[in-house]
Amino acid sequence: MDTRANGETADGPLPAGFPAELADTLVGVQRLLRRRLRAGLTAPRLRGAEVELLRLVDDHPGIGVSEAAKELHLAGNSVSTLVNQLVKDGRLVREADPADRRAARLRLTPAARDRLRDWEERRAALVGRHLAGLGPADRAALRAALPALRALSVRLREDDAGAAEPAPPARPAGAGQKAEDV
Repeated sequence: MDTRANGETADGPLPAGFPAELADTLVGVQRLLRRRLRAGLTAPRLRGAEVELLRLVDDHPGIGVSEAAKELHLAGNSVSTLVNQLVKDGRLVREADPADRRAARLRLTPAARDRLRDWEERRAALVGRHLAGLGPADRAALRAALPALRALSVRLREDDAGAAEPAPPARPAGAGQKAEDV
């Protein structure tokens, strides 16, 4: 789809307020998920960046720190700090790369893997219960929207590489960051 800098498409302007309404709705759903899942936690919460890194390592065991930084669109030193904290907390294992002993390869600990699985199962159950409470038309509309939401995610990720707007300055660990509640 042809899009212009002002958010218009080749088909004409976007409906007034739609981009903000969509963003607010997505953020609101994520916030409510965090709140509902928080109730079942017995361990300390993890920050969002920590969860993102753990999920990335889970998906790509043995990933390097610089590769993780690139994938997460974070500065290398930020990811290095996250890695150090997660290693200290017993969530990540850092191993020397056999091909380059200066580089580190990352793996989840069994405890971190179990915690991610538990969170994923609880999240799926929570969303499943609430989807089941919707009517068939709403469930079908949400399912039909998934490809468009994935495409939006890809466009946002691609735009991040050549961001039109400058990224906000990095904050110290924990400053104003929301917990993912894993």
